[in-house]
Amino acid sequence: MYVNKILFACCIFLSQLTFAQTNSGSYIDKIKEYQRMYIATHEVVKGQDRNEIHFFAPDSNYKVVATFEKINDAVGFKMPTSAKSMQQYYRYGKISFVINDKTYQLIVYQSKDMILTDEYKDYLFIPFTDATNGNETYEGGRYIDILITDIADNKVVIDFNKAYNPYCCYATGYHCPIPPKENALTVAINAGEKKYTKAVH
Repeated sequence: MYVNKILFACCIFLSQLTFAQTNSGSYIDKIKEYQRMYIATHEVVKGQDRNEIHFFAPDSNYKVVATFEKINDAVGFKMPTSAKSMQQYYRYGKISFVINDKTYQLIVYQSKDMILTDEYKDYLFIPFTDATNGNETYEGGRYIDILITDIADNKVVIDFNKAYNPYCCYATGYHCPIPPKENALTVAINAGEKKYTKAVH
């Protein structure tokens, strides 16, 4: 249950930030407000350490409309974590999108544990790595969350400006899923959260 509580808290945190973006204003302004709220309400990083959280400048080119293809995965697989434990996931679908005139794909996953809860059964998980990892961004990759209800007519908006770091980027003791190799992007995603600039403690 320790791992599950971490994942649930993370999803609650991000859903609250998504709600904050319903205010009027330009897209860039909304992303800046999202970043501000993300830092101000972070559950792991506290106090002055929040000054060590950084983002790329908002860029609407990294908000893409992806084509969604459902995957009927009844078996699932165990995704390794940073703590060398395993978590059960199902491949829920595949998304295809264009960045810099080139098409890329990512697999969308669904947690076995979350499916069993009424509150979180619609949450989907997109862990990924890209060409910025280890340089501008955390070497272990980043995450994006979406909801099943975000998918309509086999399309879903993926906003890499909301890509965020796993909790193990900030502190030890967390069981953070490691993005599978099938979700390794060769392109640099210069959007979303950057590397945390304080040593992990």
